[in-house]
Order: sequence, then structure tokens, then C-alpha cells
Amino acid sequence: MHLLFAWRYFKAKKSTNAINVIAWISIAAIVIGTAALILVLSVFNGFEGLVKSLYSSFYTDIKVSPLSGKTMTVSPSQLQRLKAIQGVTNYSLVVEEKAFLQNGEYQSVVYLKGVDENYRYVSGVADHLVKGNYELGTAETPQLILGAGVENALGIDADRHLSSLNIYLPRKGEAEQFDPMENISSDSIQPVAAFVIQQDFDNKYGITNLDFVKNALRLGQDEYSGVEIRLKDPAAADDLRDEIVKVFGSGYRVQDRYQQNQSLYAVMNMERWIIYAVLSLILVVAAFNMIGALTMLVLEKQKDIGVLHALGGNKQFIQRIFLSEGLLLAGIGGGAGMLLALLIAMLQINYHIIPLEGGSFLIDYFPVKLRVMDFILVTVTVFVIALLAAWLPSRKAVSQDFSLRTE
Repeated sequence: MHLLFAWRYFKAKKSTNAINVIAWISIAAIVIGTAALILVLSVFNGFEGLVKSLYSSFYTDIKVSPLSGKTMTVSPSQLQRLKAIQGVTNYSLVVEEKAFLQNGEYQSVVYLKGVDENYRYVSGVADHLVKGNYELGTAETPQLILGAGVENALGIDADRHLSSLNIYLPRKGEAEQFDPMENISSDSIQPVAAFVIQQDFDNKYGITNLDFVKNALRLGQDEYSGVEIRLKDPAAADDLRDEIVKVFGSGYRVQDRYQQNQSLYAVMNMERWIIYAVLSLILVVAAFNMIGALTMLVLEKQKDIGVLHALGGNKQFIQRIFLSEGLLLAGIGGGAGMLLALLIAMLQINYHIIPLEGGSFLIDYFPVKLRVMDFILVTVTVFVIALLAAWLPSRKAVSQDFSLRTE
């Protein structure tokens, strides 16, 4: 019944036109606030998905690394047990170390990653080459795949550079004192390709033959920096991680893709909630308009309130009428805002109507990804704010003295 009264009050012509104007202004503000929240969160989802896809091209589904130190021992029996786990499609043995590359006057410090032949099947680096072919060479004649940023820093075209680069690596020494001849490995390496994934990787990494790096660092036969694993279903990483821990034991760090990039995902999640909180202020502004509209409506309907009270309507019933009025305004504004946001989002997804300026990005339009949870979150937010905004006028409606007598 209270919903019927709320709907009639909304439709009915008011004696003071300002009440209608303020009510529609509050609805318009809710439409704008709701649409803005949905659209901005959807664009953030698009960028988040893009960044995650780029990072997943470099980081594998699961990585096993030592808890302390730079190297770990991986036995053939452990690799056999790892291969036998259902859900594991492939794995790659890797060794990572900082290296110094020199091309005449040009030089750069890189994270050199020695990988075996399986690496191209567990990561997406081979799919992001922009120059040359995916070739690692051999231990005697290593070939180097560079990030595009490192390539630029060295002043070369990786696939056309005829001469080799000088490469220097730190390695284990027997003496306690530092001896450049003993503790620094010096060699030459041939660049053959360049990749573009994401700036963090493009400016840091070089990929080459595993045996070459192991020989340069004087590592033992079963010594590695880690084991990188690809799964049939990345979503099953949590379950499979426990099985992989049993293979390698508690002395190793077994991380899924999220844990390898935990700081990145934490920052992105924080940014998402900050954006949500800031844009919710638009709805708070709309709530002030709603308070004004409902307060004026209460003043106009004083005689109606007295009639309802005389007919047996208690204070709770009268309060629910004005609470329902506030929720009705929120429902109309929120629903229209969501439809508007959905329309704009679908146009952007299908026709890329809003370009991304700059020209240096991987895409030239704002990415959009719609999520049901965003719609649920915004719906709850709109109705909670509307309920709080309607509470004060509804309390005012039941706190006055009920009387049908006019002066």
C-alpha cells in the first residue's frame, strides 16, 4: 500500500512547481552518477584485463623458486613427478642473473634469463616478437632475444645486427677476495630478435640459451633459478599448487601468477576502490537534492498525512511512504543510468567510438569490460544512499503533530 501512495505522490501535480523540478534534478543526478560509476569501472576493468593479459604473457601459471639464495637444486626424479601431475602441460627450467651488455659506446644492464627449449611453450614471449625469430642458440654460440627497450638502449636492430655484443656476468669464485678475472664472466652473444610485451619487461629482460648462462655462472648440473610451469587450466592453480609443493618440498617457494605479481594486483585493486569512492560522491550530491525534494513534499502533504493518521495509518506506515518515495526516485534514476551506461559501453565495445589519444599504446581506443558484480555494487550503493537520504524527511513526516484542523 505504501508503494502505491509513493507512486501517486510522484505522479501527482504539486502546488509548488519547485518540488517537481528538484525531484527531476535529483533523478538526473542519479542517472549521471550511476552511468559514470558503471562506465568508469568498466573502463578500469578493460585496462585491468589488458594489463593482466600482458603480464600473463611473460609470467607463467606457476613458478617454483628458492626460498633463499639465487639457485635451487632440481633433481630428475622431481621433474618426473612434476610431469606426472594431471593438469600440468609443460615446464621450463630457467636461470636468471643480472648481466652487463655492451655495444661499443652503448651499454645496458639487463636481467638475463637463460631458458630451455620448453620455454616457448610455457610463456607467451615467442608470440610477442616484433623482429627476428625465436632462436636461443647453443652453449657455445648463444643467441639473444631482447626486450625492445633494451634493444633501443644498445642502439641496435636486433635482427640485423651483424656483430656480437659483449656480455659480462658475475659468477661464483673460489677466493674470498674479488678477482675480476675469476668472478666476472666475459663472452660475446649474438642478438637475433626483439619482443614487445609491456614496458616493465621490454626495458629489463634478455632471453638466451640456458646452458650458456649456467656455464657462465658455473652452476652445477642440477642447479637452476626456478621452474616455470604451464597448466591446462590456470584457474586450477590453487589446487595444483599443493601437489607441486609435495613434489619439491617446503624449502621452495611455489607461486601462482597472482602471487608473482602480488604488488601489482594489490595496487590495481586499491585504485579500483578509490575510483569507486570518488565517483560515489556524485550520488551523495544527488542525495542532497533528494532530501530537499522529499522535505518539500512532506510539507505539502501535511494534510494528507493527517488524513492517513485519522484513518488508522500509524507512524511506521507514513514513514514507509516517504522512504518508498526516495527509493522510487533512486530506482528511476539508477535504472535509467544503468541503461545509458550499458548503451554507451556496447557502442564502445563494438564501434570504439571514444579513441585513446597518444598513439603509443597497444590499442587506440578505451577498452571496456562489463561485469555483473559492478552492476550489483552500483545498485546497492544507489539504494543505500537513497535510503539514508530519505530517512531524514520521513522522520520529519512522523514527528509532527497530526491534525486536520486548519487555521
